[in-house]
Amino acid sequence: MEAERDSGIMIETLIRARYPLVYVVSFEEGRVDRRLKTITGARKKQLFNWTITNGLELPDGSWITELKDPIKVLEYILQSDVNGLFVLRDYHHYLNDPVVVRKLRDVAHALKLTRKNIIFLSPVLKVPTELEKEIAVIDYVLPDKEEIRDIITKIAGSLDDAGSLDIKESPEKLDKIVEAALGLTAEEAENVFAKTLVQKGQFDINIILSEKEQIIRKSGVLEYYHANEKMAEVGGLEELKKWLTKRGKAFTPKAREFGLPEPRGILLLGIPGCGKSLTAKAIAGMWQLPLLKLDVGKVFSSYVGSSEENVRRAIQTAESIAPSILWLDEMEKGFSGLGSSGMTDGGTTARVFGTFLTWLQEKTTPVFVVATSNNVSQLPPELLRKGRFDEIFYVDLPSKEERHEIFNIHLAKRNRDPGQFNLDKLSGLSHGFSGSEIEEVIVSGLYDAFDRDQELEQSHLEQVIETLIPLSQTMEEQIRGIRDWAKLRARRASTIQWEDEGGAVRQLEM
Repeated sequence: MEAERDSGIMIETLIRARYPLVYVVSFEEGRVDRRLKTITGARKKQLFNWTITNGLELPDGSWITELKDPIKVLEYILQSDVNGLFVLRDYHHYLNDPVVVRKLRDVAHALKLTRKNIIFLSPVLKVPTELEKEIAVIDYVLPDKEEIRDIITKIAGSLDDAGSLDIKESPEKLDKIVEAALGLTAEEAENVFAKTLVQKGQFDINIILSEKEQIIRKSGVLEYYHANEKMAEVGGLEELKKWLTKRGKAFTPKAREFGLPEPRGILLLGIPGCGKSLTAKAIAGMWQLPLLKLDVGKVFSSYVGSSEENVRRAIQTAESIAPSILWLDEMEKGFSGLGSSGMTDGGTTARVFGTFLTWLQEKTTPVFVVATSNNVSQLPPELLRKGRFDEIFYVDLPSKEERHEIFNIHLAKRNRDPGQFNLDKLSGLSHGFSGSEIEEVIVSGLYDAFDRDQELEQSHLEQVIETLIPLSQTMEEQIRGIRDWAKLRARRASTIQWEDEGGAVRQLEM
């Protein structure tokens, strides 16, 4: 429960320092309540609770129902002569009211000379500009491994069936169940454990992971990916693969003892369709870590302050299930318009980017960030400086040898024997093709063969290559610009360089 203790210690510190307004961000009222009762008991403070539905609950358990109004409860706090902690639940709804904001500023100034504190408890962070200097914000962290283990042990201890016995006799299984439940609130964990016991009569990891996936998707910002891709399915990129193999060993306790820090992340730049996104998914399979995809476009909300809260919650979720991988695909699209953010969206994009950038620089949890980008010119320069990522890799068009490997991979993937095809000729004909275009060659060839009621043959693939115009021709100038930038600023992902060393894209060779 180290993480929870840290949050609780911070709250107690602020209370002892007589901070008048403290904002605790959490969905878990029960966990926060228990901590606040411990703090008030130790500090000999009286605990008051307010909700819009019931009014103000006094320390003796009685209610003043006349104090449902958000202004009246503030007036009561001002007038009361107690050593008290006043918890206002879901008060963020009223922080758009200028009267409430002004009243809170008056209250904040008055409470500094008293032994009274106000705690705002809400799952949504909404701090008006006028109160930014008055309110201290604490993110109440999700349960850590120790607390999840306590929940499981408590549930298992109340049962006498095979499920609980299995947990007691198998510490290894208990560890896996704990890791599967990381990222859930205490209540969510209790619910999913109860669900798996009802359905299976034991703690089933697959049910826990399935439920966890649904819960993470509710955020609308993060998507939980099942790592089915393997690094063997990625053609070429040998330099990148070697680098990842070395970094994958650095998540172990042995690496910490050796003095190695956890890997921070990589930025994959390059031409569309050359394996950047596939590599991101393959890393999760290679390292056996959970993969969360952050859709930057969905971070932005029409509600003031919600966009910043969305990215904070996404970061908190990724950290709660660490070690994990956070994947940002086509990053430049999510942060487009950053330079004009102050004039077009009130600075929302700039604030969201700043939040992410600060976390990327200062993070201490083992969350490995994999960011991909097709257009480096649209990325803000501060993202590219050293310290944000461990390495920046440039992913170029595949060389002839790599195209040979990619043809081999995709033919085998579709139950065809690569030995029945002249891959040397196909890789030569497909000069300038990206990996995704080579895959499309095989798929289109299969369609043609199926339409003619024939088995896939070399001629089908050659005919598709003749008709397909690769991106390297339609985006010749852009690709040349990407290559020129990457020569001095990024590390090549491949050991074999693309055929045209001059940077100009050749015409298709027939």
